[in-house]
Amino acid sequence: MTRIIAGRAGGRRLQTPQGDRTRPTSDRVREALFSALEAWAGSLHDLRFLDLYAGSGAIGLEAWSRGAAAVTLVEADRRTADLIRANASSIDCDIAEVVARSVAAVLAEPARAPYDLVFADPPYPLSDEAVTTDLALLAEHAWLADGALVVVERSRRSPEPAWPAGLEPLAGKRRLKKYGETNLWLAEASATDSLAP
Repeated sequence: MTRIIAGRAGGRRLQTPQGDRTRPTSDRVREALFSALEAWAGSLHDLRFLDLYAGSGAIGLEAWSRGAAAVTLVEADRRTADLIRANASSIDCDIAEVVARSVAAVLAEPARAPYDLVFADPPYPLSDEAVTTDLALLAEHAWLADGALVVVERSRRSPEPAWPAGLEPLAGKRRLKKYGETNLWLAEASATDSLAP
């Protein structure tokens, strides 16, 4: 069981998948993530949020609770995707779009509209090369608005993602946030390389 931290659904509880199908992001890391997002954006209001490898949906639903205007959650496991839909319904979130397909398959198709914020929490066993491939698809298929922020959660033992063309890591201490065994890597979509319409 986890909960929405802040916003219109603050304090509401969410179900998490049973067993080892997902690795939920801890409340502490989610709080730190959204502090970083709000420091970068000022506010999530009216922004479009894409949650990749969504698990329980806690990150995307937190974004909605904090004012995101559109939220898309991509989760390959169909039972887990059904759980996200149930979680969205339980907190009265009627705008969450849940896509039960692999991240690679979804991102290989052109986006209907670009996103301002992207959070990717790939399974830790997923290879660094596969993560880089998925990130490259974001820019190649117009998923990123100019200047969009992309955050990748990885194990502390994993290297920094090999950012593909179109994504530039943030400068200095804003580039990496460390929380126990979790690293959050942050990059921006460059306006010249983004293929957003």
